[in-house]
Amino acid sequence: MEGLVLRTTGSWYNVLTPEGARYDCRLRGNYRLRGNKQTNPIAVGDIVVFALQEDGTGVIGEVKDRRNYIVRRATKLSKQTHVIAANIDQLCIVATLGFPRTSTGFIDRLLVTAEAYHIPACIIFNKIDLYDLDESGELKALQQEMRSIYETSGYPVYEVSAMQGTGIDTIRQLVKGKTVLFTGHSGVGKSAMLNAIDPTLSLKVGEVSEWSLKGKHTTTFAEIFPFADGYIIDTPGIKEFGMVDFKIEELSHFFPEMRALLHDCHFANCTHRHEPHCAVKEALQHGELSEERYNNYLSIIDSILEDQ
Repeated sequence: MEGLVLRTTGSWYNVLTPEGARYDCRLRGNYRLRGNKQTNPIAVGDIVVFALQEDGTGVIGEVKDRRNYIVRRATKLSKQTHVIAANIDQLCIVATLGFPRTSTGFIDRLLVTAEAYHIPACIIFNKIDLYDLDESGELKALQQEMRSIYETSGYPVYEVSAMQGTGIDTIRQLVKGKTVLFTGHSGVGKSAMLNAIDPTLSLKVGEVSEWSLKGKHTTTFAEIFPFADGYIIDTPGIKEFGMVDFKIEELSHFFPEMRALLHDCHFANCTHRHEPHCAVKEALQHGELSEERYNNYLSIIDSILEDQ
């Protein structure tokens, strides 16, 4: 039998067949891992082949080739990797500008990974209802700046309030008929937003710690939910996103605004740091590229060098 992996919990996998039946399955004992670097040989979104046992459970003997996936370093100091989800049509990065604050560095690392695996991505800024509480107007100004940075770089940006329902219809239409991965820091209101998109989900909603202004984990395992002829993938909040298997000379290919300039650089292998006649640095000097994104690009290069 063949099916879609909806949930992974330890050594068990909940699998949905095309006929709508669900089975709890385990991995065959002698199944060869995709590589000893991965902590999870099977991820949500995988298509697997399994054999039904007498007790009603299944044994997975094959994992079909993945169309794409989002992968990150398992921990900051680990060489192992963790696949968050596979076979994705759309990545939605849920971010907030306060309570807690999402850094552009975190967003850019996710965007670069999505580019590398040919996954369309967008950014959803949640909790816009809090902007009205900010008498200084700082949050609204920051929102406009962030929207400009990412729309200029080629990414759709959406602004929503899960609490008030603002912008939710737009997101509901965006995910219709697709397999969509939602991810972000703990506390950005991802579960609340998914509940607003589909109230039948009834996902547990957490709070933001007043002491640390960081979210508390409410989602323990990645899980897929059928929705409007497609699937919504909910994931645990990510504190840091460690990138995997990137080369310095190729990194700029995954920044769309830099990619458009590469043919104008004097050197074919230009890293856009110290080389002369660099089109990227020239565009930066003329204000045609985001300094924030460029600094994040340099930061990623530093992290790649640290791993070598």
